[in-house]
Amino acid sequence: MPPQLQSQSQSGPRIVQGDLGALAPAVREFIESSITLCQPESLHICDGSLEENDALLAQMEEQGMIKRLQKYENCWLVRTDPKDVARVESRTVLVTPEERDAVPCPVGGGVSQLGRWMSPEEFDKASGQRFPGCMKGRTMYVIPFSMGPVGSPLSKIGVELTDSPYVVASMRVMTRMGKAILNDLGNGEFVRCLHSVGCPLPLKKPLVNNWPCNPDLTLIAHIPDQRKIVSFGSGYGGNSLLGKKCFALRIASRIAKEEGWLAEHMLILGITNPAGEKKYMAAAFPSACGKTNLAMLNPTLPGWKVECVGDDIAWMKFDSEGNLRAINPENGFFGVAPGTSQKTNPNAMATICKNTIFTNVAETSDGGVYWEGMDQSLADGISITSWKSKPWTGDSAGEPSAHPNSRFCTPAGQCPIIDPLWESPEGVPIEAIIFGGRRPEGVPLVYEAFNWQHGVFVGAAMRSEATAAAEHKGKVIMHDPFAMRPFFGYNFGHYLDHWLSMAQRSDAKLPKIFHVNWFRKSPTGGFLWPGFGENIRVLEWMFRRLDGESGAIPSAVGYLPAPGSLNLSGLNVDVDELFHLSEEFWEKEVQDIRSYFHKEVNDDLPNEIQTELDQLAKRVQRL
Repeated sequence: MPPQLQSQSQSGPRIVQGDLGALAPAVREFIESSITLCQPESLHICDGSLEENDALLAQMEEQGMIKRLQKYENCWLVRTDPKDVARVESRTVLVTPEERDAVPCPVGGGVSQLGRWMSPEEFDKASGQRFPGCMKGRTMYVIPFSMGPVGSPLSKIGVELTDSPYVVASMRVMTRMGKAILNDLGNGEFVRCLHSVGCPLPLKKPLVNNWPCNPDLTLIAHIPDQRKIVSFGSGYGGNSLLGKKCFALRIASRIAKEEGWLAEHMLILGITNPAGEKKYMAAAFPSACGKTNLAMLNPTLPGWKVECVGDDIAWMKFDSEGNLRAINPENGFFGVAPGTSQKTNPNAMATICKNTIFTNVAETSDGGVYWEGMDQSLADGISITSWKSKPWTGDSAGEPSAHPNSRFCTPAGQCPIIDPLWESPEGVPIEAIIFGGRRPEGVPLVYEAFNWQHGVFVGAAMRSEATAAAEHKGKVIMHDPFAMRPFFGYNFGHYLDHWLSMAQRSDAKLPKIFHVNWFRKSPTGGFLWPGFGENIRVLEWMFRRLDGESGAIPSAVGYLPAPGSLNLSGLNVDVDELFHLSEEFWEKEVQDIRSYFHKEVNDDLPNEIQTELDQLAKRVQRL
């Protein structure tokens, strides 16, 4: 049964755990003002303990919000309201005094593709229509959390107030959370995060799947000047776990600009060669491009080892010796389930067998999970129930068993190949940055940028194949600069200026920048590159480039591997087709990039990026 309305105390909420008076004045003021606004029935200050987590899981199980998966150790299944299944870009806004602080102004006006702006006046009105009394009858949970290892000079602290126990349980996985964070915070600065599912009690209409949400009024607002995030109406991960994309990318990228570092949508991996030499690399890919698979790579080349620092977000800052140091600010993996299998990512499959919250996957009758692309045959007599709680029998059902954006939320420390330094307070030294996308045509398997400025251009010009929202449109190539398009915390043109400024640091040891494309297809439609564990061959070439060992030849797009420098032993691949540069394709590519920059970035495009585009156009003419 969902929770029912309890009597509201006239003297404020009943405190069920914690001591409000013991909190730092700024934290207490944030909580008290939010209590006045949201009017919760009770207050629970989270300590992050196992006992607290067990109690919340048991409470949600009793309410029918989650279900224990008997096949695994401490694993749980959540089915959401089908109207609350993903990030909602159209309702995700940056609130700044001037629109141009948040997004470039597109040529001819209209809505920017690089973020959405809301004026402070509009936000005040929208907030006033949503938050007053929104937590009536519910518990307000106070979640103190650290993005990054507790006490690291690269870490930042947040405090999230939420009326969702699902958010509490998930934040315990995804962040360092609880009593220790308040001790570390003291009277220091923190990011204020306020979240409500927007369903005060008593309910005005029945819940779907016992999942409270208010999709008609969903709003996720970021107020960078106040270091504040406000989210209403959605219980789904990216909209409610405010430490994730909201803090770790949108707010953090703005803080990083002011403080001189980088907050990026990047995996971090460590790679060790057969001689025992180790290097760290960061990589930015749009969705559906194998980001988590690369972060947890199983190399096919003997003697090579890959270890995972993080699969989604990197905070990077130059140290006193000029090394670019990176931490993974998260504590868990919030991965897309469909497509994850023993073939594509055996390390992820090993990670999620315990202490994991699954959302909107299918369930097997023996208490397990199932999704498209899992590639596991079921035992005789085992049946499947879809994410919509309906019996599911295969392709004939007409819809997938698991939602395409279904997720696993699992502790990073359980990954079999987690890097020994993944929680190092000083971070790991990044020597290479990799950009990539899903490009069926024209883009070579790998190339290296000529220099830092050219590398920033390569990131700015990133494009990737995505399925259009309207099915009949088929596949389209979308611009996704730096794989950050939905996550910029400020004007993209200014973001490019910030990246370019790194080259002005006299002591900076700038990483080499590369671009990869695992997804090029032959004229008959098959992939030219086997991918997965074989991608170690491309990382090996990069590794040797960093040591000045492997050969490269200049081309129109960047340095390509010299003949024989890419280890292809045992593979049967068409090297000429993998690296062929078509003048016709690249003329069109230049044209599309130029059009995008002109329309979307407009007057905020740095001159250096325009120069790089013009130079690419000249090199393409010589193909």
